[in-house]
Amino acid sequence: MALFWICLCGICGICLILSLMKIRLLRKAAKEITEQFSEQLHADSNVLLTVSTGDKAMCQLASTLNAQLSALRQERLRCQQGDQALKNAVTNISHDLRTPLTAICGYLDLLQQEKMSQSAQNYLAIINERTQVIRQMTEEMLQYSVAISESPDVVQEDVILNHALEMTFSNFYAAICKANLHPEIQICEAPVHRLLNAASLQRIFSNILQNAIRYSDGDLKVTLTEDGRITFSNHAAKLDTIQVENLFERFYTVETAEKSTGLGLSIAKHLTEQMGGQIQADYQQQILTMTLYFPPNSYLLFTKEI
Repeated sequence: MALFWICLCGICGICLILSLMKIRLLRKAAKEITEQFSEQLHADSNVLLTVSTGDKAMCQLASTLNAQLSALRQERLRCQQGDQALKNAVTNISHDLRTPLTAICGYLDLLQQEKMSQSAQNYLAIINERTQVIRQMTEEMLQYSVAISESPDVVQEDVILNHALEMTFSNFYAAICKANLHPEIQICEAPVHRLLNAASLQRIFSNILQNAIRYSDGDLKVTLTEDGRITFSNHAAKLDTIQVENLFERFYTVETAEKSTGLGLSIAKHLTEQMGGQIQADYQQQILTMTLYFPPNSYLLFTKEI
């Protein structure tokens, strides 16, 4: 009887050891699948998931995930090809429109020098205005195609945000006066240094200001704090929360934006994130607020300490 219990305990012990070994192998296989899946999910390759165990369930799991990865890669490739085709189309259309528009603008300038009736002058003014709108929209499309085609490794330099913001306002002084805006500008006295691409930063500021001029009800408040946070806020009663949530979407326009392609803020968002910054829009009590933030660069912090 004692021998029976000894044998039974021995068999149970062996089963327990085998079960623990099986669990350990399964955990190892699960870890391998998790690590490989996380790596292959973002990798541009056709490498399949593999497991070091012959367990049927784990092999089936790896096979299923491989099928899903393959479908995901095909969908990603299709989206990339479609996006590239769209970029090429935008670039080609912009270039194709530039030449005839330049010629049209030139002939309009010549026509304005001719003697004509008041009605003809009015018609000519309308044609000239609409031509300038088309020209502006074409330039926006070209800017967009250039911005999204630029390499992330753009040339960066030590930029003082205070000076860059002041320069942008100087460039837009005439447009701000024409729109009858009364800007309130609060820029900190301490220079805010960032390692950025100066041309891209100017484009970001310009696009945000153009948006403010387009939607503002007459006011504009701009602030720059010492931590590098820049806000553009203005009353915009014609907007709503849903429209503001889509302002950064490519080609999105609201009903009031008759002279826009919907690319300006999309360009600003792309360039901001390309340089490691953050941009967001908020709408509270009919006030539209654009917040732009570039975190301190470790390189600049190091050089300042030296």
